[in-house]
Amino acid sequence: MKTVIPISTIETPEKGYLSFFEGSHDINFEIKRLFYIYGVPKGTERGGHAHKTSKQFLFCPFGSIKVIADDGHKISEYILSNPSFGLLFESRIWLDLQWLASDSVLCVASSEYYDENDYIRDYTEFQKWIK
Repeated sequence: MKTVIPISTIETPEKGYLSFFEGSHDINFEIKRLFYIYGVPKGTERGGHAHKTSKQFLFCPFGSIKVIADDGHKISEYILSNPSFGLLFESRIWLDLQWLASDSVLCVASSEYYDENDYIRDYTEFQKWIK
């Protein structure tokens, strides 16, 4: 369903941290799209969809975001609040996101280019589709 992936981090005491990951090396796909969501007020819910084929790597470089993942059989919750870890999700996982702190930043690396036909935006349809 998901894999917790440590993000490589180099610390320079006087200059802070540099964190990075590489597609097809640290995560199991070539990155075709990278996007980020920011400026979201605390308490806002986003997500509410699944992907038919896209895999996604989610990380939060600033703030705190709850990720609720549903594979149709089990619901799991995770908190993204440490920029040195991310969550790798295979396709066919329904994700709901809750902003736990204002101005949190969610970054997502995707295995596929944007395609509206890859989205399942109705939960009942998702439940039927995964059976």
